[in-house]
Amino acid sequence: MTHNPNVLENLPLTESTFFIMLCLSPGPLHGYAIMKDVERISDQRLKLSTGTLYGVLKRLLNKGWIERIENTSDQGSTTAHARPRKSYALTDLGRSVLNAEAQRLNTLVQLVKLRISGAQS
Repeated sequence: MTHNPNVLENLPLTESTFFIMLCLSPGPLHGYAIMKDVERISDQRLKLSTGTLYGVLKRLLNKGWIERIENTSDQGSTTAHARPRKSYALTDLGRSVLNAEAQRLNTLVQLVKLRISGAQS
């Protein structure tokens, strides 16, 4: 798989950026759901503070890797001042960056496997 050089310039991703983008890969999520999914898929190893989460989300929005989606499914809220939750989704560019990072990580894993198996010979 060949990637746009502009995509490769952004690698490697930080761990929090990688996990947030990975959580968004199946579809849009709101902030709290992203935080919980990051904890779940990292086996509770990575717990994002709200400051970290929204800092990364702001950076990803500015880079055009994600987009904000108004979630209208919360309209049945019981409070008069309830606002719809903002959900976030990967853009095509964001998906390309995530795929490039996954390929980079896979290459590293393959290299480690080759070195480890070669050292045991």
